[in-house]
Amino acid sequence: MRVSSTFKIALRALRRNKMRTILTMLGIIIGVGAVIAMVGIGNGARSQVESQIASLGENVILIFSGNFSAGGVHSGWGGAGTLKVEDATAIEREVPHVVAVSPEVRGSAQVAAGNQNWFTQILGEDADYFDIRKWPFIAGTGFTDQDLRSSNKVAVIGKTIATQLYGSADCVGQILRIKNVPFTVLGVLAPKGLSLMGTDQDDVVIVPYTSGMKRIMGTTVLRGMNVQTDSADSLQQAQQQIAQLLRQRHRIAPGKDDDFTVRNQQEIAEMATATSRIMGWLLLAIAVVSLVVGGIGIMNIMLVSVTERTREIGIRMAVGAHGNDILLQFLIEAITLSSLGGLIGILIGIVTSKGITHFTNWPTSVSPIAVIASFLFSAAVGIFFGFYPARKAAALDPIDALRYE
Repeated sequence: MRVSSTFKIALRALRRNKMRTILTMLGIIIGVGAVIAMVGIGNGARSQVESQIASLGENVILIFSGNFSAGGVHSGWGGAGTLKVEDATAIEREVPHVVAVSPEVRGSAQVAAGNQNWFTQILGEDADYFDIRKWPFIAGTGFTDQDLRSSNKVAVIGKTIATQLYGSADCVGQILRIKNVPFTVLGVLAPKGLSLMGTDQDDVVIVPYTSGMKRIMGTTVLRGMNVQTDSADSLQQAQQQIAQLLRQRHRIAPGKDDDFTVRNQQEIAEMATATSRIMGWLLLAIAVVSLVVGGIGIMNIMLVSVTERTREIGIRMAVGAHGNDILLQFLIEAITLSSLGGLIGILIGIVTSKGITHFTNWPTSVSPIAVIASFLFSAAVGIFFGFYPARKAAALDPIDALRYE
């Protein structure tokens, strides 16, 4: 018997029980739709993390003070002021491949302009900070080395600060009061969005680190440093050399814990994507289970179909159909159920992904590979779970089948 004729017979059999066919496909539809949607959510989360990593700049090493234990007390990143400006100068001077270093102090304060005020993060940085972070300006410019040497009262603000304090007005050249100290706004940074920690990177005021230490924070130590190397290949080597240099400068004995933490951009990316990767695999596993459950549903219905159509099978065998023809017929029915369910599931998965992006602003990215793989998997489910019922139908004895009531 030709495959086309067998295919028509299979479709006719499926149309006879439309509701049962739809309910049988439902498991495959939900499974495939879940795979597409979950992979899309996972890809969107991964791309969001990658964009946040990219916002750090290129070839960046971050150094944090703290991460030491003393008397059983662990401080964590930034928990203690163990870094000094001299450390930053030594790193820039003595570590090969380092092209820029920005000493960093940070704090929080109420800032005001006119009759508007806002509580925000204050960063004290070097003039190279904006180049290290690849952070362009939408208005004005950054501060200079002369501003650093003179601890001038100048500031660069993020887009959130510009919007909250100045609205649509031009804020370059305006006065911004930080703890009642007047600073002149030199520039406004381009928006960057959320950081890896979920905070608004644009909700920030950046001043020369010398000004921050003397005029705002009243400190002589750093909370961290931003270091840039000349290439991605030199990150690991520079990281090791920085750690060795800081241990030497801080007189840390062999076997003792560091009083600082050094992380390169690649390590930060791996740590940041680890959680989203695990969640992606977990969601995918749940979706695959849905597909398998759908396949079991197909097997169940096909077994019922074989029982219901035993007499029909006997008649077909009596008029010349072979066991392979019966096998092919029921196998095609199972593949048709799973493949059609897979196509509908793909459509639902894509629509769901787009809906999530539209209604929740959560980025999703539908993967063509996931679409193709889920469809092929759904077809494979039909073959796998449809083979046993098809084989059972093909193995029926024609005489016993004709006698079946």
